[in-house]
Amino acid sequence: MASNRDREEALTFTNPSSPITVSESLDSYLTDPNSLISSASGSFQNEGLLSGGADTVSDAEFGFSRLDFRTSRLAGSVEFYQRHVFLCYKNPKVWPARIEASEFDRVPRLLSAAVMAKKADMNKETRLTICEGHDGTETSNGDVLIFPDMIRYRRLTHFDVDTFVEEVLVKDGEWLPGTPERLKGSYVFVCSHGSRDRRCGVCGPALVGRFKEEIELRGLQSKISVSPCSHIGGHQYAGNVIIFGSKINGEVTGHWYGYVTPEDVPVLLEQHILKGEIVNGLWRGQMGLSEEEQNKSYELRQNLNGETNVGNKTEELTQTHKSEMHTAACQSQPEEMGCCQENGNSYCCEYPAFPEKLETQDANVGTAKVISDKKSSKKLNSRINGVKGGSARKVCAMPTWFDSWEREDMYAALAVVCAAASVAIAYSCYKQL
Repeated sequence: MASNRDREEALTFTNPSSPITVSESLDSYLTDPNSLISSASGSFQNEGLLSGGADTVSDAEFGFSRLDFRTSRLAGSVEFYQRHVFLCYKNPKVWPARIEASEFDRVPRLLSAAVMAKKADMNKETRLTICEGHDGTETSNGDVLIFPDMIRYRRLTHFDVDTFVEEVLVKDGEWLPGTPERLKGSYVFVCSHGSRDRRCGVCGPALVGRFKEEIELRGLQSKISVSPCSHIGGHQYAGNVIIFGSKINGEVTGHWYGYVTPEDVPVLLEQHILKGEIVNGLWRGQMGLSEEEQNKSYELRQNLNGETNVGNKTEELTQTHKSEMHTAACQSQPEEMGCCQENGNSYCCEYPAFPEKLETQDANVGTAKVISDKKSSKKLNSRINGVKGGSARKVCAMPTWFDSWEREDMYAALAVVCAAASVAIAYSCYKQL
């Protein structure tokens, strides 16, 4: 779907001195014309003005069933940045397409301008995004969330914007009028900026709803926070999701996912948030990595997963083949072999010997015997000759009755014979007396 992406990028531009993306009023050829409203539409007095647009949009055109869904490569689609600042401000239904430049939305506009003006003085490449805010809730209007710092400042007003940017974002210090609160758990942001792009307006709310359902179902309300957010880049990848959270070692990461559907939400919760494993098939990139590093990271995980799968399958097939071979070997020579003993996944036979060793051993035994049995020797020689033509594999050499008798009972038999001879001699002597 490169043609659509080219048309989209042709209608947007990025101010090179700004840490946030700015667009013209013709932001996208898919933008809802009814949402291109005057700047006054973003004021608190007009919060219901945009509420009816997204409900009438067809899922087949702009939702998860659209033609361009999952047609582009995801990995490496996140521009490099090191810090993400979220301003909690109203809700997606009232956000104009360019909320960062809306005349009557003073806090977003002033904060965006201040970040842009101070970008050269910042030590970290900073991105600014608007997320939903409601007074009297955990995320009230004017609250600022900063990642990877995992801190929150409460109730930023237009009077405090310049001081806040200077002290916190430029000097990496604290904003003295406010007290930074430590954030805990995981934070999920879903692009739902419908006035910016209709695909986000259709996919975003559905994902937010599914996230909240699954979180409540698992009882994770105190550990995972979900919020709709404004445009983050990559309309064509909607639904777009960003997940911030701490790894086991305490490092805070921000992973981007694209082409996310409501059916993918349980996977992201279980695999990424709860287990800390990246869902590679939906992964767009990561905060702190360049596009090249994102591609390398993606390819590395792909290779590791592929090798692991191939290795497991190969080992399984190998073990199965070995078991079949040993079983066939034991069953093919029932007269010559003893009972095959299973040991784990392998089979070994009692008294294993290769043909050459077996012949040598039997020859040595034959020369050392005091008592020989011609019939037994013929049987033994016949067995040796039969084994010579076999393959070089383990055989189960069952000892003959003669070998067993000689090894275990010869001395006992000799003792009985000597005892009998002694008795006979004693009896003979007794009769002579």
